[in-house]
Amino acid sequence: MQLDFEEIKKLIPQRFPFIMIDRIVELVPGKHAVAVKNISGNDMVFLGHFPEKAVMPGALIIEAMAQTAIILFATSGKNDSRGEKPLYYFGSVKARFLHPAVPGDQLRIRVENVKSLPNGAYVSGEAFVGEKKISEAELVFSVKNE
Repeated sequence: MQLDFEEIKKLIPQRFPFIMIDRIVELVPGKHAVAVKNISGNDMVFLGHFPEKAVMPGALIIEAMAQTAIILFATSGKNDSRGEKPLYYFGSVKARFLHPAVPGDQLRIRVENVKSLPNGAYVSGEAFVGEKKISEAELVFSVKNE
């Protein structure tokens, strides 16, 4: 399954300028998802990070992983007993950054469901530029209903 930007906006709560994924290129709901983020020198974040040498902030790479994970779970069809969509909040993050990402790069973000719980989930994530892994993370989410 693939999703375009408009379909992504229907599934995640974030809005401009904080949507960190452009497309879902692979999706097995509840199992794993792969997203892409095209990094542009026109992205607002580069006004301050860093003006002399643009580097994608690590926190935004982790946010891209988190948004991909939200898509992973939002498409699994699991709602609460009232049919409401759950909201996913970070519980914890353990991340490593291996190489920088810069304007002109395309991030490929892969997340995998490690364990689903009634009130949360454990997810592993990786970010690549081409074949080079630039980041990896373990994400823990808590789930709240709207």
